[in-house]
Amino acid sequence: MLWELRRRVLRGNSPTSNVEDPRDLDPTSLHFGGFLDDVLVVSASFFRSVSPVDPEATSYQLRYMATDFDAQGNGFGARVMSEARRALREVGAQELWANARDSALGFYQATGWTHIEGSEHLSPETQLPHTVIVLRLEEA
Repeated sequence: MLWELRRRVLRGNSPTSNVEDPRDLDPTSLHFGGFLDDVLVVSASFFRSVSPVDPEATSYQLRYMATDFDAQGNGFGARVMSEARRALREVGAQELWANARDSALGFYQATGWTHIEGSEHLSPETQLPHTVIVLRLEEA
């Protein structure tokens, strides 16, 4: 289910796109999802990672946040993000960061993230514009 949602939403449903991350099964990784009936409609994966903003902080990188097209705009992503922040605080995370698609920056800003000036870049995987974003958990 997880990889199917990632592929459909983040990779244009391309059957040749790799949406598996070698860290998916790492015991320090955390995955969050939301279901309607038995269908996964939103997911977010967090991986222990050195922050590009504060390398001394205990940080997790958000990757593969995906909300099914029919479920977007209904608050599912915000609910998953809220639960993820709570759970990540519990495991000692101080900072979250991500390479966010520019098309999703409004969502991240609305949920408390800030973008890093001058960090704009093209994703090597998708060739879409991305920006580094960060969320300090003690401020969230």
